[in-house]
Amino acid sequence: MSKKITISPKPTAGAADSWVKNRELHKEPMKRLTIDIPESLHRKIKAQCAMRGNKIVDEIRELLFEKYGNQ
Repeated sequence: MSKKITISPKPTAGAADSWVKNRELHKEPMKRLTIDIPESLHRKIKAQCAMRGNKIVDEIRELLFEKYGNQ
């Protein structure tokens, strides 16, 4: 039994340049927030985000801005 290891292709210069041009610059330093939620709620959030093509972190951040404001 052998384990096959594949290496992802090297990113192209165009992709790297595009990322640099289109990245978001945060003027304010970011802080990490860790919360515990029920597994059922996590599944619902994850499913909805997947259907919309969004990241969970972006959806949660938007909810927090709605509740506490974008100061």
